[in-house]
Amino acid sequence: MLRLFVALGFPEDIRARLDALTGGVPGADWVESDAFHLTLRFVGDVPEDRAEDLGYAMMGVRAAPFDIELDGVGHFSTGEDVRVLWAGVRKSPALDALHRRIDEACRREGFDPAPRKFAPHVTLARLQDAPLEKIREFLTRHALFKAGPIHVDRFAIYSSLRRAGGPVYTQEAEFFLRD
Repeated sequence: MLRLFVALGFPEDIRARLDALTGGVPGADWVESDAFHLTLRFVGDVPEDRAEDLGYAMMGVRAAPFDIELDGVGHFSTGEDVRVLWAGVRKSPALDALHRRIDEACRREGFDPAPRKFAPHVTLARLQDAPLEKIREFLTRHALFKAGPIHVDRFAIYSSLRRAGGPVYTQEAEFFLRD
């Protein structure tokens, strides 16, 4: 089984800007700069023989290249338990359209529906028992974060291998945008 997702990678300068946000929150497991990405579609655990089907489905996705911008920071939580810190993505109709096309291609190929609604973000850290005061300080300090424009002319299928120090992502296939 391969744990797969479809995502946008980032150029080195954007990864460096995101990396500069990390730190200052005890209990945070910060994402390594080479692992920053924007998930377009989580696919999940896929038998190896079906991974090729995903690749063929992504080959059929058509969209013109476009630009996105990162904008602000935020968090995902369950009640008062803050689980994730993230960098936001400014609203982008082109990004939303690419997501829909990728999702439709996945569903046509028989992959399970995405488990969550699409909420474009870049995960910065996963939290465990982080002090709320430090989380608030982080959110306030980086509230005006912006980066971009970032030219999007490709997307990729990644595999994720879980390990103690955090997941390891490997790019499995890359697809260039074209009308």
